[in-house]
Amino acid sequence: MCRNDGDQGCGPDPGQPPDDDRTFAALLEDSVEDLYENAPCGYLSTLLDGQIAKVNTTLLNWLGYTRAELVGRRKFGDLLTTGGRLYHETHFAPLLRMQGEISGIALELRAADGSRMPVLVTSTVKTGSDGQPLLIRTTVFDARDRRAYEQELLRARQEAERERERLRQLATTLQKTLLPPAVENVPGLDVAAYYHIASTDEVGGDFYDLFPLAAGTWGVFLGDVCGKGAEAAAVTSLARYTLRAAAVYDPDPAAVLGNLNTVLNHEYNGTDPRFCTVVFGLLTPDGDQDGFRITLSSGGHPPALLLRADGTADYLPTPGGQLIGVLPDADIATITFRLGPGDTLLLHTDGLTEAHTAIRGERYGDEALLDFVRALAPTTAQGTITAVRDLLGTLGTGVDDDTAVLAVHVPRADRAEEQ
Repeated sequence: MCRNDGDQGCGPDPGQPPDDDRTFAALLEDSVEDLYENAPCGYLSTLLDGQIAKVNTTLLNWLGYTRAELVGRRKFGDLLTTGGRLYHETHFAPLLRMQGEISGIALELRAADGSRMPVLVTSTVKTGSDGQPLLIRTTVFDARDRRAYEQELLRARQEAERERERLRQLATTLQKTLLPPAVENVPGLDVAAYYHIASTDEVGGDFYDLFPLAAGTWGVFLGDVCGKGAEAAAVTSLARYTLRAAAVYDPDPAAVLGNLNTVLNHEYNGTDPRFCTVVFGLLTPDGDQDGFRITLSSGGHPPALLLRADGTADYLPTPGGQLIGVLPDADIATITFRLGPGDTLLLHTDGLTEAHTAIRGERYGDEALLDFVRALAPTTAQGTITAVRDLLGTLGTGVDDDTAVLAVHVPRADRAEEQ
């Protein structure tokens, strides 16, 4: 009972030490032997040949052995699994003899009931006053929780890799659905195309097509949707089928791109606008003459290249064309020209010209592409596509955006350029 005698208050008994002092005193009462026997890790000492001379209670409890079963009767190697014993004999023990210490080695101990226990082992060689080795002291840490954690990490990594592979296959499949399986065979023309995928993890927004229209005419287009992924794929699909439908309704290239602009501007005029660059061409046989009359319209797309039969090459001027889908009324640039025997028309997306080169990381650029095709002319559609494909290969990882290329060529009567 607490009494209040004047200035005296209720407090701790002055004859008893504070609680913190009692706790500290209790820790000091632990004997060195008890600390050894019941340490949170396993201890054992072995002779130089590996025979167990001393082992603590912690390790005995982990493995389910009695002291009499191990001390003087078993070697440390006997506690290891077959693979661990082989590693101990060929690597662990030789390194320990050479270095005098080896630490953090992952091994597995076999318990008395045959189960396996993953551990981390550190061993040191104790030497006498004369420097000669006397025995080996080994510390054993329980690695079961760590092993479970590592296995969970491995499982998660494997699952992530499987998921990535599923996404890659999905992206590849989706990409294929956005492209024609093969370009049409146009009478009087040779046509070739190629699609370079920069990343297998994301669906690109490049697209192209070549298809027949009424009265012997053909429509051709090639475009590039801003962005990547599912959103870009949705715009790509919409653009491709809108272009085909609009060309049937009115094949005039400027009208076709105008219709596409109206559709995209209407569908994506909110907080997430979507747009693309497109070039659309109308191919018409040039009467009784060999060749084709081509009307080409561009909505902000990189200009097409004309490789002539005389060995020259230039960009076709399509200035002022605006991005499709940005404004309600886009400015469409149009040019009409003749593709004669030996001439080749090359359409491409900007993944090629914007690729990084090995020279200070600079972009490949329009001028470099023009010099490249000038060195090719005159050539065929397939020759052009093969050369561009090889060029993309030399740029390697510098091509960080998908690239689509399509070439249209009027063969000469004697096929001289194909020889």
